[in-house]
Amino acid sequence: MADARTEETSTGRPALTARLATDLRAQRPEVIAELLDAFGRELAGVAFLIVRNHADAEEIVMDTLITAWRRANDLRDDSALRTWLLRIATRHALSRRRRRQHVTIALHMALPLRAPPMDEPSVDRMLIAEALTDLPPKMRAAVALHHYAGLSVPQVARAMGTSQNTIKSNLRDAMARLRAVFDVPAEWARSPGRQNDA
Repeated sequence: MADARTEETSTGRPALTARLATDLRAQRPEVIAELLDAFGRELAGVAFLIVRNHADAEEIVMDTLITAWRRANDLRDDSALRTWLLRIATRHALSRRRRRQHVTIALHMALPLRAPPMDEPSVDRMLIAEALTDLPPKMRAAVALHHYAGLSVPQVARAMGTSQNTIKSNLRDAMARLRAVFDVPAEWARSPGRQNDA
């Protein structure tokens, strides 16, 4: 019979998040592995997009989970567990990036060693990875949190400890830089909601 703590509601994720937050506050040792299963891949992805190094990204995930363990009582809202973890990971990644500001990582070291699935265009992935590497770390963090982790602008602002307007500027500037790298005309990049009605 399944443990009552592992049962989830029909929506799944909210019940799991609430249970993980409760277990984290209670400092149950098994919660670290469960947090890693539930959020590790996303945390590593965001960390990698900021630091551009797989080993560092893995260390950042571990540092994030250790920080979460130590500061579990700082989490005020169980439903914000994911955003809270992403905020911790972003801060660790930006801190590590500042410490290693003068280290240059070759593109071949920053990309996964495994071959991408056939349905993913590997040339496009390499070009995007290279273009992201050229962005300043805080701008790259904003892009990673917004476009990779799917956080809203207000959530990204809270995670990075800055204003929503700063995040909007970072995202706009990052997209302009990426468009320039890929030579995308500005009128193609406009979202439908931003086009002027003639």
